[in-house]
Amino acid sequence: MAEAATTLETIPTYRLELPRDRRAQLRPGRPCLAGIVNVTPDSFSDGGRFLEPDAAVEQALALLAEGADWIDLGAESTRPGGGVYGGGARPVPAAEEIERLLPVLERLRAATDAPLSVDTRKAEVARAALAAGADLINDVSALADPAMGEVVAAARCPVVLMHARGELATMQSAISFSDVVAEVRDELAALRDRALGFGIARGQILLDPGLGFGKTARQSAELVARLDRLVALGHPVLIGASRKSFLGALAGTPVLERLPGSLAAAGRAAELGAAVLRVHDVAATRQFLALWRALREETGR
Repeated sequence: MAEAATTLETIPTYRLELPRDRRAQLRPGRPCLAGIVNVTPDSFSDGGRFLEPDAAVEQALALLAEGADWIDLGAESTRPGGGVYGGGARPVPAAEEIERLLPVLERLRAATDAPLSVDTRKAEVARAALAAGADLINDVSALADPAMGEVVAAARCPVVLMHARGELATMQSAISFSDVVAEVRDELAALRDRALGFGIARGQILLDPGLGFGKTARQSAELVARLDRLVALGHPVLIGASRKSFLGALAGTPVLERLPGSLAAAGRAAELGAAVLRVHDVAATRQFLALWRALREETGR
């Protein structure tokens, strides 16, 4: 029997429960924008620009002023290896990651009530971040650290589970899918079930197909093009296409010239029901989506 088509009209509004009795609504056709702030020296798109706390806080507040719905802070680059990035990013000890992160997180928490997510693979870092005021955990390893599942369950906070295959340092060197959309969908469902096993509430789980993580450029594009298959799992889907290498591979553009490609991916993802877009260029994406919605409403589609 064929699957029922997933359309914006059939996707529910999701409500995330945040710490301190706060909530975030995720509505189909109006994806939240998570503004990216990398507190790192080696991230692929802006390595070193926001390593100092003053610069990172200033950038985060600027993104909120541009219309970001929340800020995603990362203090360890997770640039995958085995492909265009060579050996990938250097792993960072938990103590170093916390030392980079907390001065920024604490100052932002004092300055804004906007949701703050922390991009980390380590339970120790997540625990420290949540204690300092973080609202969500964005885990590219999808609870590979079992203690992470326990930390998130205890905090009752939302968590983003990202799909990837293989080790971060080599995952771009041995890519193998027969049907990338079907396999990613099934593996995300398994990751979701594992999170439920830790006691994480179903309504607090977001899914991320992991564009560029163990996928070719064409496979990453196919995941965006057929995103409705992943949305049909019944969880908010986060898309992180902004400035990614697959855009450069398909369009032949260097990293700082990928805004048009990032917007094309954002538009397709919004059309197919993405709940969150993780982006570097908030103002441009916000304007693009406003016009996209207006044109869609004019045509009744």
